[in-house]
Amino acid sequence: MINQPKVKLAIVGVSRDCFPASLTKKRVAAVMAEAKKAKLDVVDCPVTIENEADAMKALEWTRKEGVNACCMFLGNFGPEGPTTMFVQKFGGPAMVLAAKEENKAVLKSDRGDALCGVLNFSYNVGLRRLKVYIPEYPVVSAKEAVPELRDFTAIARVVLGVKSLKVFGFGPRPYDFLACNAPIQPLFDLGVNVQENSELDLFEHFHKMASRKDEIDAIVKDMKKELGAKCPYPDLLPQLAQFELALTDWYEKQRGAAEFAVFANKCWPAFQTSFHFVPCYVNSRLTGRGIPVACEVDLYGAVSEYMVECATEKPATLLDINNSVPDDILPKGLKLAGAERRDLYMGFHCGNTCSSCLKNCGMKYQLIMNRGLEGGGKPVISRGTMEGQIKPSDTTMFRLQSNSDSKLVSYIAHGSFLDVNPHSFGSLGVAAIPGFARFYRHVLIQKRFPHHGAFGFAKCGKVLFEALRLLGVEDINTPKPAGQLYPGENPFAV
Repeated sequence: MINQPKVKLAIVGVSRDCFPASLTKKRVAAVMAEAKKAKLDVVDCPVTIENEADAMKALEWTRKEGVNACCMFLGNFGPEGPTTMFVQKFGGPAMVLAAKEENKAVLKSDRGDALCGVLNFSYNVGLRRLKVYIPEYPVVSAKEAVPELRDFTAIARVVLGVKSLKVFGFGPRPYDFLACNAPIQPLFDLGVNVQENSELDLFEHFHKMASRKDEIDAIVKDMKKELGAKCPYPDLLPQLAQFELALTDWYEKQRGAAEFAVFANKCWPAFQTSFHFVPCYVNSRLTGRGIPVACEVDLYGAVSEYMVECATEKPATLLDINNSVPDDILPKGLKLAGAERRDLYMGFHCGNTCSSCLKNCGMKYQLIMNRGLEGGGKPVISRGTMEGQIKPSDTTMFRLQSNSDSKLVSYIAHGSFLDVNPHSFGSLGVAAIPGFARFYRHVLIQKRFPHHGAFGFAKCGKVLFEALRLLGVEDINTPKPAGQLYPGENPFAV
């Protein structure tokens, strides 16, 4: 995957001056040894922070080494003032862990008092108004530190990515999909830059690429390799390749001060009559490489996809939360992965999911556009989708959105894509999200989320939840278990 931050995580040991610094150094060394065994990429700061001068020395070291995420490790109680001063001046994603007492012998003279230390650290984080990741139980052994550090690496990747992201929008958001139209102020508040462009800008750039024959031919060759025998329209590939070159060239030359970028592009109906194809297959290829291209100028959808990809380091997709599932397509004895029958639905889009996430996939044409633009006749301008059943897998359903009051809201839910033939068109799959029926009514509808959701192909809810909190998003919605009511849910209707 390209287009993601490389996290360089450092462990910074801290020691209160009335405790021996050797205690912290010994415990940091034990964590580093376990991290090395687990092949976790983490570096050890040579400065143990005992006072403010040490905090400045440690800060200088992180800048020199290119460290962009830190774990403050309390090998003993720790000095909360210098520790939180370092976090404030460091500015990047930070977490805290503290050392468990190893055994009875330690208690006699080398007790670290970590629970006290984390309480004081937390209090001082509040005084400085900092956002710091604190795991569910931050007091750990050296071995227990490793999974926490691994999770934090993914959390930091999401946060760093969002804070250096640009969204390229092409075209006005469709009138018929006002749900995709949301205030952009909260994106700027997150640190995301938004560059909105006309469809004509993309159309002109597409035509400028026509002279770059060698690059277009190379992309065509790669497309043929990917599609194999599943390409009924070989004559279309040069146009699609030229469009892919236009997007990647724009990505390279227009990022400006941003390190990373995503797209949210107008994709119908004028697109087909101007470009003479649909962009879905090209969108799927870029998204599969780490550059999400959201449909229907869905700026927040593109950012949501990007966050999922940073959390999982795998391709994601954007799907409509689309239609119910008829009984007669479900195989007998189908296991619903913890969901109930009414918690099933189909996630669908025209053909934007990358081939690595689909089974029995191939290039086709967009049926609805063909009916609307070509009268249901022989497809020409409606060709270019990547269609197939989404592979059976775990999934995380996620959305970051601004509501009409410019307040960020979000949802996260875990579930699965089932091995069920959808018997329909597009890139789609049968999703089973435990508790989805109530979640749909009392979160998605009640809080007026749009029809698009980002879907990752792994369970990454923990990472996304903590990344949202570090980014300052407070309204995070998750499915509630049976017996626990949503706000406003009628207890007599449950």
